[in-house]
Amino acid sequence: MTTINVFMAAHHKQCDNLFAAAEASIAAGDWDNGVTQWQEFAAELETHFAREESILFPQFEAATGSMGGPTQMMRMEHEQMRSLVNEINKAVDSKDKDQFPGLSETLMITMQQHNMKEEQMLYPMIDQSLPDTAEIIAQMSQQK
Repeated sequence: MTTINVFMAAHHKQCDNLFAAAEASIAAGDWDNGVTQWQEFAAELETHFAREESILFPQFEAATGSMGGPTQMMRMEHEQMRSLVNEINKAVDSKDKDQFPGLSETLMITMQQHNMKEEQMLYPMIDQSLPDTAEIIAQMSQQK
């Protein structure tokens, strides 16, 4: 049986790979591929956030009775990342080679720190608190 941690960490890796591909293309000046790859990354990142915010976090909160704490912090970090993605979208749309690198570096560091907190603390807590993780994983797998 796959755990929430294994499933979600794999999705983190998928998002990281999409991000790296977009960043590499844009750094090489291949804006055509970079823009497409960036859009794919941004959509997949939003899918990840939606899975957590609409399925995973509410079920964890219901099981533990905790509405604040780690899930509230993760939601706040999601909003920070969404804001960065919106700024990067502008840089990508205008093919701004000066703005993109700094913004993407900030997003990468923010994502790494966020993912580490989830994988090392939150997801293990969720795996311990929720009895039927297979059903939750199935629900999240269907969400796009």
